[in-house]
Amino acid sequence: MKHNLKATLIVFLSFLTLSAFAQEKKDITLESIFKQGAFGSRSVYGVNWMNDGRYYSSLKSDRNSSFVVKFDIVKNAAIDTLVDTRQLRTIDNEFPRFSGYSFNADETQALLTTSFERIYRRSSKAVYYLYNIERNTLRVLADGKKVSYATFSPDGKKVAYTRDNNLYVANLANLNETAITTDGEWNKIINGSADWVYEEEFSMAKAFKWSPDSKRIAFLRFDESGVKEYNMQIWGNLYPKDYKFKYPKAGEDNSLIEVKVYDTSNGQTVSMDIGQETDIYVPRIYWTSKAGQLSILRLNRLQNRMDILHGNTASGATVTALTETAKTYVDLDYNDNLTYLKNDKGIIRTSEQDGYKHIYWHSADGQQTRQITKGDWEVTELVGVNQKSKKIYFISTETSPLQRELYVIGMNGRGKKKLSKLEGTNRVNMSKDHAYYINYYSSLTTPNTVTLHRSSGKQLSVLEENKATLERLEGYKIGEKKFFDFTTEENISLNGYMVYPADFDKNKKYPVLMYVYGGPGSQNVKNSFPSSRDRWFNMLANKGYIVACVDNRGTGFRGRDFKHVTYKNLGKYESQDQISAAKYLGSLPYVDKGRIGIWGWSYGGYMSSLCLFTGNDVFKAAIAVAPVTNWRFYDSIYTERYMQRPQDNPTGYDAFSPVFHASKLKGNFLLVHGTGDDNVHFQNAVELVNELVKTDKQFESFYYPNRNHGIYGGNTTMHLYRMLTNFVMNKL
Repeated sequence: MKHNLKATLIVFLSFLTLSAFAQEKKDITLESIFKQGAFGSRSVYGVNWMNDGRYYSSLKSDRNSSFVVKFDIVKNAAIDTLVDTRQLRTIDNEFPRFSGYSFNADETQALLTTSFERIYRRSSKAVYYLYNIERNTLRVLADGKKVSYATFSPDGKKVAYTRDNNLYVANLANLNETAITTDGEWNKIINGSADWVYEEEFSMAKAFKWSPDSKRIAFLRFDESGVKEYNMQIWGNLYPKDYKFKYPKAGEDNSLIEVKVYDTSNGQTVSMDIGQETDIYVPRIYWTSKAGQLSILRLNRLQNRMDILHGNTASGATVTALTETAKTYVDLDYNDNLTYLKNDKGIIRTSEQDGYKHIYWHSADGQQTRQITKGDWEVTELVGVNQKSKKIYFISTETSPLQRELYVIGMNGRGKKKLSKLEGTNRVNMSKDHAYYINYYSSLTTPNTVTLHRSSGKQLSVLEENKATLERLEGYKIGEKKFFDFTTEENISLNGYMVYPADFDKNKKYPVLMYVYGGPGSQNVKNSFPSSRDRWFNMLANKGYIVACVDNRGTGFRGRDFKHVTYKNLGKYESQDQISAAKYLGSLPYVDKGRIGIWGWSYGGYMSSLCLFTGNDVFKAAIAVAPVTNWRFYDSIYTERYMQRPQDNPTGYDAFSPVFHASKLKGNFLLVHGTGDDNVHFQNAVELVNELVKTDKQFESFYYPNRNHGIYGGNTTMHLYRMLTNFVMNKL
């Protein structure tokens, strides 16, 4: 055979090129993750469906300017810039970049959010500007004072907002301001905004709603005079400052709640009848389709009874339209999975009363009920209800608890059809007329992909596919992330994932770092694109570790029994499952069972502490960031939902709190907390340290001055993750 020297040379050079390319792949570093943003994805932000269903608007921005761009669905193109910071600066040369917007009813004016300032997790205040798009004029709301939750009335003639614990309404014709309330006072009375615990646990910051006819504003009034104060010291001055705010801990007094309705025509306020019992919650209010009728969701203190009240806003009288009870707790949908149909045709809502969260149709008076979806899977979100076509669009876990897929079903429970095509996680923003939707999709291997669809599911265009993200990823050493499941000693099947080194060798023995959250209704193991934290896992993997995560009992999307099993015993079954998971991982041929660690943040920090203390023969090390260490220290709504009050369940509170197991510490322990944590107070870390010192246990700890629960700001994230990395490498 004649030897082809030229062909051999080409093959050899190609091999060298491929080898060089492989060698060129970069290591993932903390700088590339948290400073350079190398693994971030683009998206389509601030989508606002316009009155004509053919169009939608979206918020775009660059370093100095913001724009609201109008898109034509049929032409698949941007056709106009409705709001442009550069244009606004020709009116007011000091106009700042805006971060949010909303249109009035006829889309001739826009409310622009500037100088945005966050208060707690969901609360904020800002300076709002009114921009008249047709006249090209700009006016500042409330004389430029910072206000919260400025909202157009449905007819577009007024704006309501809160400031200094009071509720106001301004007439857009002249911007004259009317005070709806005047008794608001810091740490005493709040009108139209939520108190701290409602904001955190009921996902509510704005606590007022315009009626559909723009004649009334319903709002909540919180009397937190009897709620005890929590005091945080703010460091940075010669003398630290005290910051005191009302925070009801488990078993302590809550705010007294009232529901009120203000009539814009006569300036009168009516108090709604919400019953004689005052130790209650009102997590939501809605306007029904019946003129002047307000819907009020009422929960008892233990949250095992939920009533839907229908109220006459002229008299304040109410009737109970629907009641749901549970042996544990009624799981409410704080993403507002409740819709009042037009023309008083009833209520569409979700409930897990049959053991899985499904869609129900109730008559307007709540007496008749039809279950629309059924099965051993869960509806996670109501996307849209089209009364004209009698179709309901929803996201569910029918394919797998790890997936989120879009379905449509008839209001009669027939004709269910899956609209999403790819396995992974779908999030949907549907047009007002239910003719189109924008789909945000990702999976383990596909970054955020934004597409435009008809309601039939037909894809019309791709708005963002993040090719640049995929190209950047190709330049880094990234190991596989794989799902797995296993069965515990108690015959419980659990889902998990593992992140492997890029050069994984099944013949080697690897230490394992487990990541846990594990709180009620949560989920970490799902088919979505990795976050920045996941890239830290890739970085650790490439340093010779396997990172694993398991969703224990108590987590969500596998039915009521799986989630509610932890009732009155938080920590018991979750820690048992994490210890079982560590034992399972330790049995794998490529895992060094003597070097298994666990880490978590918040509820995850609670779990990692508890697992190390009670599983001291399984875990070698643990990191707890901002952990709850005793449920008596945490807030009333969250804790009592799952544990009842300490007065009712003292054993449950103490049996699985880390402070009562500190004496069992044997391995390496790192405790991290922010001193300005308004959510899980620094007190949790202090008390655990006291117990560890008392029982003569050596450990490491670090506190971040004035940082809140997220522990961020400036160089904080880099500092934190470098410390976590060093601890893992030195102790595991």
